[in-house]
Amino acid sequence: MALGGGGGAGGHVRGRRRARKRPLSEINVTPLVDVMLVLLIIFMISAPLLTTGVEVELPETDANSVNTDSQPVTVTIDRNGAMFVGENEVEWDRLVLGVAREGGPDAREKPIFIRADGRAPYQAVARVMARLSSEGFSKLNLITDTAAPAAAPAAASATPVTEG
Repeated sequence: MALGGGGGAGGHVRGRRRARKRPLSEINVTPLVDVMLVLLIIFMISAPLLTTGVEVELPETDANSVNTDSQPVTVTIDRNGAMFVGENEVEWDRLVLGVAREGGPDAREKPIFIRADGRAPYQAVARVMARLSSEGFSKLNLITDTAAPAAAPAAASATPVTEG
């Protein structure tokens, strides 16, 4: 891009002024917007992958979702009955300690999401809920997939169901 030219070796052409180099005061935002949109798309795709640590097939229900303000503690039960707090596997004797550690100082006031595989033994789910309830955890929620009205499970999303 030529800003103005001289006619010879450093001289100037009659009738033309040399263009002064002024500081660029405008920012080109197009590359910034492009980068931000790419980052937005990356985060939109990766965020759902980060929410579940242990892969389970949730049972389908017609329940509505529950809104929560605080970060819940997630207890997962896989199809073999193994228990996980967050992404860490815990033994039966360490379940309450793991939930308390994951929830922090006010763990008994936080909601606890219980995600159980649809083929997990019912006894394992009931025992976990009874154990946590007897230890003072009162905000227990079962996580299920909401079934679409016309039986379209591909569009289902995970929602917590509050225990009554």
